[in-house]
Amino acid sequence: MRLRPKALTTGYVDGAWWPRSRDLAAELPALLAVLAVRLGEIPRVSYNLTEWDTTPAQISPDGVRVRLSGFWSRPPHTVDLIAGDRRRLTLLLVPPDTEPSAAHHTMMRAVLRENTDTVEDLLRVDVGDAPGVHNGREGDRRRPDTLADHART
Repeated sequence: MRLRPKALTTGYVDGAWWPRSRDLAAELPALLAVLAVRLGEIPRVSYNLTEWDTTPAQISPDGVRVRLSGFWSRPPHTVDLIAGDRRRLTLLLVPPDTEPSAAHHTMMRAVLRENTDTVEDLLRVDVGDAPGVHNGREGDRRRPDTLADHART
């Protein structure tokens, strides 16, 4: 998971998240724990129904109830986290099966302060053309445990 700096930004997303699976209930507790530092308690998460396997109406990580609201109308490839004080973070959802170097490049672009790319444009990146990004053709293509120096949830 990566977030843009707290300063005013433009664009469609506030950060990017690359979950390991399509099981939202299993993936969220770690994400919520990391984001609690910035947002405090997060009682609600909104998501697009097509992005996840069957999801319960709520989860209670660490005893805190979190309502999960799935919508057909939510923008694909995004997840909204709504704090108790109504602050909202919209994260780009990088599909779990994305090739690691493509996921890393997409996440890095998404958090640039000046980035105004749409969600679709962010996910359409050709990493073979990106400076400093290896296309992954040679070597191991397994998912790394961490991305750079940031926590991976």
